Amino acid sequence: MVTAPMFNQGVEVNLPSAPAKPIEEYMQQKEPFIVSVDQQGRVFVNKLSDSKKDLSLLEFNQIMPGLFSQFGAQTVYVKGDEAVDYGRVVKVMAVMQAAGFTSIGLITQPESE
Repeated sequence: MVTAPMFNQGVEVNLPSAPAKPIEEYMQQKEPFIVSVDQQGRVFVNKLSDSKKDLSLLEFNQIMPGLFSQFGAQTVYVKGDEAVDYGRVVKVMAVMQAAGFTSIGLITQPESE
């Protein structure tokens, strides 16, 4: 899990809190590869030319192999809204794995003290 400062993508996601430490690799990336799942279960990919376009699971499944050929060695970080059904986030992660991505991280908010 990654606790990270938010990179502004224009996709509103209320992240769950977790006692995780920031991952150095994430912190050093200028524009990490982020897949967001909002409260309604809509999927967004920041590496697309239109990063604000919501994708169906079918569309997401169709584009991921092409994105893997471009960014395969890169870690993909998932921003899943705390109110979205957990199964939806798992399905999104399964699509990424099926496309070939092997390094997938979950982004959380730091716990407030």
